[in-house]
Amino acid sequence: MKHSWKATLIVLVLFLLTQIIGLAVVKTYTVGWQLQDANITKEIPYGFAPPEVQPEVSLISIMVAIIIATMIILLLGRIKANLIIKLWFTFVVLITMAVALSAIPFVNSYIALGVSALLTYFKIFRRHLVVHNVTELFIYPGLAAIFVPILNVGVTILLLLFLSVYDFWAVFKSKHMIELAKYQMNELKVFTGFFLPYFHKKDYEKVRKLREMQKKMKLQMQDGKGKKGKGKLHELAKKIKVNIAILGGGDVAFPLIFAGVVLKTYNSFFYGLIIAVFATLALLWLLTTAKKGKFYPAMPFISTGCLIGYGLVWLLAYLF
Repeated sequence: MKHSWKATLIVLVLFLLTQIIGLAVVKTYTVGWQLQDANITKEIPYGFAPPEVQPEVSLISIMVAIIIATMIILLLGRIKANLIIKLWFTFVVLITMAVALSAIPFVNSYIALGVSALLTYFKIFRRHLVVHNVTELFIYPGLAAIFVPILNVGVTILLLLFLSVYDFWAVFKSKHMIELAKYQMNELKVFTGFFLPYFHKKDYEKVRKLREMQKKMKLQMQDGKGKKGKGKLHELAKKIKVNIAILGGGDVAFPLIFAGVVLKTYNSFFYGLIIAVFATLALLWLLTTAKKGKFYPAMPFISTGCLIGYGLVWLLAYLF
């Protein structure tokens, strides 16, 4: 098993919760909600309403955009243009989160933009762990709301297949996806996806001792014994291993986009939820069978779950 059960469960809950929030946002901006005899919908704000294009054109555009964006980030990383990348991330986070929050009933798009700006600041420039993971719940729903209207089921399946092959190659062959993830965590201090540091049981006792030593050291500083205490503190800190459970943003966004397309196509929140549940089960299988210390491409597994889920959706739609 790659991570502890607690960390695995948290990642799975965050993943599924994002899918559910995303489906609600997509429904608001596409087919709408039926309230008695009225159909309640919203338009995507800030001028990000999707253009009228053929889904096949959208597929090519998205594939090309993914490759170009990855190349640009890798290039900017090589020349240490960290500020440019952070500003890029800031814009994307701000807009997508504002789009998602604007879908909330009675929430003005300007209020959503203001709240998103505050959260984006704490996420990227103050690096608050809780804010980071909470904002991830809304970033991908906003992204899905923009892309779902220009896609259909067949094209999105092709997109999932392309991403699965690309993810496999980027992790096991070129390994640039691993390089990109490490660069985000070590250099940018910003990660696109869920980020969950945690300790194993044996390290909790070390953390407790470390905190006790920190308290004692503050008192010893007045007696001139601070240097000795600081050395012991440093030695204990080096023995504590911090484990990190991560899940890339693309692994969250693309199954959500597919679930959203299914929702739009069949006008059924339930059918979209089926896709989300099977994607979560596929992620569970990956996390429980993966080995510690190794990187795995998640999209081949998640895409498989999405396609199995769609098989069930197709069967239900055919029968009922």
